[in-house]
Amino acid sequence: MIKGSLPALVTPLKNGEVDFDTLGKLVEWHIAEGSNGLVPVGTTGESPTLSHEEHMAVVEEVVRVADRRIPIVAGAGSNNTAETMRLMQHAHKVGADAALVVTPYYNKPTQRGLIAHFTAAHDCCDLPIIIYNIPGRSVVDMLPATMGELAKLPRIIGVKDATGDLARVCAQRITCGPDFIQVSGEDATAHGFNAQGGIGCISVTANAAPKLCAQLQAACLAGDYAEALKLQDRLMPLHLAIFTEPGLVGVKYAMSLLGKCSEEVRSPLVTLTDGTKKLVEDGMRHAGLLN
Repeated sequence: MIKGSLPALVTPLKNGEVDFDTLGKLVEWHIAEGSNGLVPVGTTGESPTLSHEEHMAVVEEVVRVADRRIPIVAGAGSNNTAETMRLMQHAHKVGADAALVVTPYYNKPTQRGLIAHFTAAHDCCDLPIIIYNIPGRSVVDMLPATMGELAKLPRIIGVKDATGDLARVCAQRITCGPDFIQVSGEDATAHGFNAQGGIGCISVTANAAPKLCAQLQAACLAGDYAEALKLQDRLMPLHLAIFTEPGLVGVKYAMSLLGKCSEEVRSPLVTLTDGTKKLVEDGMRHAGLLN
C-alpha cells in the first residue's frame, strides 16, 4: 500500500489562515500527476505552527478529497505521547490509512523511552504506524535494534528514514525483516536508498515536481536504476536549491512559480532570500518545470 512517491504535503496558507480550497486542489493535482500517496501535516505541512484544530482539519480534508483513491498517511507525531495518541485516534476516525509518528523531539528519550512511546501509540487504535526517524531534527536516533523490537508489533509497519545513512536500510532489513516498509525521508539520496532495499520516498520536492518524482520511484520499483538516475540528474539541482533554506519554504516558493499555492509560511519561518529564490528558479528550469 505504501510505496513509490508520497509528497510530504505542504499546508497552503492565505493571509495567515489555512487555505482549504487550495489544499483540495493540491490533492487533486497530485492524484492526476501520479503521486502514490500523500502525507499531510508532517514537518513540511508546518505541523509545529498549526493549532491542533487546524492539524486535524487538514487531515480530515485531505482524506475527504482523496476519497480512497490513494493512501493517506497522516502526520501524528509529537514529543507528548498523549498528544500523539489523540492525533492518531482522530486520523483513524476520519479514515486515514496510516499515521506517520516522529521520534519524540526535544525530550531526548532513551531507546527504552522510544519503545514505550511507540508501543502506547500502537495500542491506542488500529491505525498502522510509519516510524519517522530524523535525528537531525529530533536529536534522538532510533537504533536498528530498537526498531526491530517495535517491528514485532503488528501495526508498526515501516519507517520513514531521514538519517541520510544508506547503510541503515540494510541494518534495518536485518533487525526488522525484508517486508518492513522502508521509505526515504531525504530527496537527495532517495535513488540510492531504494537500491539498498527501500521502496519509496516521502518527498518534499514532490510537492513541486510530482510527476518526475513518481516516475523516478516507478523506475526504481521496476529495477530500472539507469532510468531513475537520469531522472535524479534532472531533479538534483532542485533538491539542493529547495533545501538551501528550510525545505518547506523552498518548495512553497517553487510551487508559487507554478501557480499552485502562495509562498506564505508561518513564523518563525520566513520567505526565501532573493539569492535562494534564484537557485530554486534555476533548479525548476533544469528539471524542465519552468520555461
